Order: sequence, then structure tokens, then C-alpha cells
Amino acid sequence: MTEKKKNTEKEKEPIVLFVAEEKEPLFSKKNRRLLSDPLDDNNPITVQVLGICSALAITVQLEPAVVMAISVMAVMAASNVIISLLRNLVPNRIRIIVQLVVIAAMVILVDQILKAYAYDVSKQLSIFIGLIITNCIVMGRLEAFALGNGPWKSFLDGVGNAAGYGVILIAVAFFRELFGSGKLYGIEIFGDATNKTGLYALGYENNGLMLLSPMALITVGIIIWVQRARNRKLIEKQ
Repeated sequence: MTEKKKNTEKEKEPIVLFVAEEKEPLFSKKNRRLLSDPLDDNNPITVQVLGICSALAITVQLEPAVVMAISVMAVMAASNVIISLLRNLVPNRIRIIVQLVVIAAMVILVDQILKAYAYDVSKQLSIFIGLIITNCIVMGRLEAFALGNGPWKSFLDGVGNAAGYGVILIAVAFFRELFGSGKLYGIEIFGDATNKTGLYALGYENNGLMLLSPMALITVGIIIWVQRARNRKLIEKQ
């Protein structure tokens, strides 16, 4: 009787050949945060205080700032994906060298494209495109994220952090060009300063201080102040 009972129990037990793991959606809540967090709570410039040099140097006009933001996004997204694909093949002791080689290759590619299709902007950006190689944001995300995550997540992380960097760059350039020269993308917004038309006819004058590097730092500081006033959890506890 006992043997019959054991046989019947074995027959009742379901046979599981394999269990298919449920795949995470491409744009799941967790993945969307990789895109949204760098725009606010974890911004590379205003929260992590990285990439400040280019924010000071190339934000006199809006056009170079936009081109720089797009260039950094292209380099970061491509570099993150490549390093993520190579993460299990690269020995730990040479990972920094490999990262630099990958970033340098992407930067050279972007630089050549700019020289071919936007030569004037390329001349304005001059060495700053090359300095993307040593940008703390790019190296930091490769080391902290791409080495430990898959290609898709790494791609989203690269795009998100580059977008957060670019938003601040463009915001600073917007105010500096607008109030420093009365223009946006070279288009006169307040009127003709030479012929005294528009606001200039009412006595308005451009603020030349906005074209100096210290005003870029002050503008970034104001953006940080506004961000922390709106989001109190970013204020460091003493």
C-alpha cells in the first residue's frame, strides 16, 4: 500500500522542464529613471559638480553649447555601450586604458564629423571637443555603471547623464548670450544695438559681464540655488 501511495504521489507531482524568466521591459520604471534622474536629482553639473570647465568656457553663445551637448551625448552613449559589451573581456588592471582608448576613438569620430559638416562651430569649440576624453562625467559613468550593467541600461545611462549635462550647458548659454549680447543663435532679440532699435531705443544696454567666465560660474550657482530651493532633499546636512 505504501509503495502504491508513493507511486501515485510521484505521478501527481508536476514536471517542470524550464522556467522562463520574465524579461524587464525596455522602458520600465527603473530604466526610465536612468534617463530622468540626471535631469534633476542626480545632475552631473549641479549635484555631482562634474564637467564645470566646459560649462564656463563654451557657454558664451547658444550654438556651441548645443553642439557640445550633442557631441557629449554621442560619445557617452557609444562609449557606454562598447565598454558594457567588453566588460567581461577586459582585464581589471587595464580597464582604465581601454576606457580611454574607446572614448578617444569616439571623440575623434565626432571631431571629424564636426569639421566636415559644422566647421565654424568646430573652430569655436577648438580644444574642448578633444577634452571630452578627460571629462569626469564620461569616465565616471564608464567606471561606475557601464562596467557592471548590460548594453541597454548603459546606453540609457549615457544618454541620461549627457542630457543632464547638456540641459545645464544650454541654460547657461541661453542667459549669457541673451543678456550679454541681446541675441540667441545670432538672431537679435532685443533689437539692433547699433541703430538703437527695440529695447535699445528705451535705453537698454547689454550686460558685458555676462560674456565673462565668472558670470558662467555665477549662473551655474544660481541654477544650483533654485534647484535646491525646489528640491530640499538635495541640501547637504551639516
